[in-house]
Amino acid sequence: MRAALLTAPGQPLEQVELPDPEPGPGQVLLRVRACGVCRTDLHVRDGELPEPKLPLVLGHQIVGTVVDGGGAFADGARVGVPWLGWTCGECRFCRSGRENLCERALFTGYTLDGGYAELAVADARYCFALPDGPSDTALAPLLCAGLIGFRALRFTGDAERLGLYGFGASAHIVAQLARAEGRRVFAFTRPGDEQAQSLALELGAEWAGASGEHPEELDAAIIFAPAGELVPQALAAVGAGGIVVCAGIHMSDIPSFPYELLWRERHIRSVANLTRADGDGLFAALREHPVHTEVEVHPLEQAEQVLARLRAGEVRGAAVLEISPAAGPAAR
Repeated sequence: MRAALLTAPGQPLEQVELPDPEPGPGQVLLRVRACGVCRTDLHVRDGELPEPKLPLVLGHQIVGTVVDGGGAFADGARVGVPWLGWTCGECRFCRSGRENLCERALFTGYTLDGGYAELAVADARYCFALPDGPSDTALAPLLCAGLIGFRALRFTGDAERLGLYGFGASAHIVAQLARAEGRRVFAFTRPGDEQAQSLALELGAEWAGASGEHPEELDAAIIFAPAGELVPQALAAVGAGGIVVCAGIHMSDIPSFPYELLWRERHIRSVANLTRADGDGLFAALREHPVHTEVEVHPLEQAEQVLARLRAGEVRGAAVLEISPAAGPAAR
């Protein structure tokens, strides 16, 4: 099969031919139709996340059709594979409904091979049946950008005035869900990022501008950009009892800030990974409030260039690799 392979952190992905993977017990074999390109992929590629499996096939927003379902899925069914790829089921976190914090968890496209390839294997328990209708490329961003955004949005409680810092793949989905729930959305971007600001306004934000500006007091903020300096800015923007949710897996150091910004029962919390319950909740919400995913589509051969576009902040919405079917017996 064709694949884009990471051989060492900080090195460009290599376009290679790999042996077709074979599913083990409890796994499904998928023909990858599309795979979203996530900022976490970029963090892995750039060496900002420690100890990836090497060599590694990146990608954890996989939309595929089942080649061998192992009894869990019918052949030909369309399923999605998210970041959380396996948990032990035995640790205190798994036993208390917090499998996202499992001490031995494995992650798709990080400690397990992912979807920048024509074929992939995945634990059947961590695959989601996908709805009919939307295209493969439209669904792919939901499997991380959507799931993490949905989890982060739930952590904001009933906040009416919601600030979104960094308006990319996750934020453009969250903005639509928040508006459907009757919330008011304010989008904060890099100064001068008119592309992201225009997308935010198109998707229902009532204000879009540069981070550091204060259009009005917020009840909550979600930080998607991996910039630690945004934490004090967001704290300064939320009112008493407000919450700041850090939704990324990696963030630069948070600078010191005066206690005054945290006082009056403001909160800071992070989002780590996702649970299967998040998937059930997201797809239930989308049945009631469908969203539009703004995607730019690229072939597998351009994976490295797409990561460079993401690093430079040039992607409007989400980027997705569209991957043609594999040749040979596995393509039946």
